[in-house]
Amino acid sequence: MPPKSGWGWEPCTGRDPPWSGVGSPMAGVRGGFHPSLTSPLCSRGSPDWLPHLRLLPGGGAEERAPSNPLSPRHCQPRRHIVFLKTHKTGSSTIVNLLHRFGETRGLRFALPPRYQFGYPYPFQARRVKGYRPGGPRFDILCHHMRFDLPEVRRGGFYFSIVRDPGSLAESAFSYYRGVAPAFRRAGSLAQFLVAPERFYDPAERGNHYARNLLWFDFGLAPPAAPDPEAVRASLAQLERTFPLVLLTEHFDESLVLLREALCWAEEDVDAFRHNGRNPRAVRPLDPSQAARLRAWNDLDWQLYAHFNRSFWRRVEAFGPARLQAEVARLRERRRALAELCLQGGGPVEAAGIPDKQIRPFQFGQAQILGYALRPGLGPAEQQLCTRLVTPELQYKDRLDARQFGANGSQGAGGGRGR
Repeated sequence: MPPKSGWGWEPCTGRDPPWSGVGSPMAGVRGGFHPSLTSPLCSRGSPDWLPHLRLLPGGGAEERAPSNPLSPRHCQPRRHIVFLKTHKTGSSTIVNLLHRFGETRGLRFALPPRYQFGYPYPFQARRVKGYRPGGPRFDILCHHMRFDLPEVRRGGFYFSIVRDPGSLAESAFSYYRGVAPAFRRAGSLAQFLVAPERFYDPAERGNHYARNLLWFDFGLAPPAAPDPEAVRASLAQLERTFPLVLLTEHFDESLVLLREALCWAEEDVDAFRHNGRNPRAVRPLDPSQAARLRAWNDLDWQLYAHFNRSFWRRVEAFGPARLQAEVARLRERRRALAELCLQGGGPVEAAGIPDKQIRPFQFGQAQILGYALRPGLGPAEQQLCTRLVTPELQYKDRLDARQFGANGSQGAGGGRGR
């Protein structure tokens, strides 16, 4: 039963994994673009500047009907949302658009005391700042947690995002090498892949980052012995809980499907990529490495394959041609926003961002990129652009101060929360 009431983009290879053909266990899993879609998509139309919002004094906004000429619908935008923020999937970008949507409408966020809800321990409602049984309702829950449905269970729309375990594990190795003993012992990803079981002890703190990280984030425990029926039952329960699961590899298409599911305006899902590594630090996997990582993260691969199929079923229901047109408009708006907002037109290293309020937190082996704003922006543009580029930690602090007062937050330098 669904919960009851009460509460970057990665380059696609264009190829399917070799075992994803018809008749294989992974039949129906798509590694590249949907065959009816093209990339890149482009549009020569002029962007509309947030026609569904009117800025109000104090930074809020007045909401108007969602604008989508290809999908006129009579529905109300969803405001009660649970987003399971998974690790190394582009989820920080989703959090930014949820932050912006909620802030401009005065919605109430379920916030952690610092930057995550006791992770890696399962979510507990008592960890939500300001929570008390029978107290005021929260509208949006979107920060890092290990999912626990009985504790989270509140009304609203549940969704999440998953990523191919091959590229996810490469990113996790780069980011969490210092805190995952299995990665630290191996020294390099190539050494780890030779015999990962030599370095991995599931009982060691931090090693949840080293194997089946998606499975862990969704709150699932690995079966004591191989049990296909138990795995299928777990995935069926997840699908009943999460009616929409996005794909990192098809991020823009995911944003369009999210907009449709939430009955939001097209402009509500405009976003710049957040928490992305410097491309020079990303080492592409060869096919054999990707295959070994998928095999090592076997539960993650089954989870990813399951939601990959459900994603493309949703694309077919939405209409591939309609999706292609909306993705084109999304990319054109992003290009125009980058031209309006960003000094240099794109991401830069932290050293090139003088304002610490929009400088991303640095952790792991690779430089995390952020954005510097163009000088000379007008008041409305400054507000819009600042919201688009504010990193997750600083934005959480701002929401914390809005809900609990200026002394209610810890400060972005107060501890690692990612």
